[in-house]
Amino acid sequence: MRIFLAVLVGIVMIAGTARAQTDEIQVYTAEVVDPGTFGLTWHNNYIADGRKVADNPGGIVPHHVYNGVPELAYGVTDWFEVGTYLPVYSVTGGKLVLDSIKLRALFVVPHAAERDFFYGVNFELSRNWNRWDPNRMSGEIRPIIGTRFGPVDVVLNPILDTNFDGLGHLDFAPSLRVAYNVSPTFAVALEHYADFGELRGFSPADQQDHSLFGVVDFTAGKADIEFGVGHGFTPAGDKLVMKLMLAFGF
Repeated sequence: MRIFLAVLVGIVMIAGTARAQTDEIQVYTAEVVDPGTFGLTWHNNYIADGRKVADNPGGIVPHHVYNGVPELAYGVTDWFEVGTYLPVYSVTGGKLVLDSIKLRALFVVPHAAERDFFYGVNFELSRNWNRWDPNRMSGEIRPIIGTRFGPVDVVLNPILDTNFDGLGHLDFAPSLRVAYNVSPTFAVALEHYADFGELRGFSPADQQDHSLFGVVDFTAGKADIEFGVGHGFTPAGDKLVMKLMLAFGF
């Protein structure tokens, strides 16, 4: 835990804000792949009814855009996992374009899936094309705090986004998941994704993003499948988004 806090403080001291589209609509649950093995997750989301204006000049207009990325993870120990997103891509206007590449490091309490209380922190570093994010380099600090009450899981990710230009510019974009495990292989959940703006002064309510997703998760053989439909409740969000995650271990 002392190592986690030291790394977190070090990154926060040089951090700044980053606000852009997303390829990954997911609440982290502090689980990692087994040591010495690989995991592959294919993230997909489609903005069926989205914003009609790009987040930055020359950027992708979210409406009717499909975003995706394959994420490869490797389990180093039972408490440490490294991963890469290569590449983040979009299909917009009938064209396939490359958006970003990312590296990440995930530190967690061992065997989180077996604990009633679990925690961790994930760090990401991104190299972006302007169409995706006006900041060439950006990052994410994602603490993970979760608990279980019988079949119910509650997991909070109080995320801080950064473009490395000062502590006051950190962007607070938390996510929350409440799941009911119907069986060991099937769960239903509600997930809330928000973006309040910079810590030094939150954005006005109509400029914040608050989106709610209904999600189902199930295991089929060696594959884990998650599907969700979300709705944004402010002009800063997208009105209808569908997400699909396919995860495989090998």
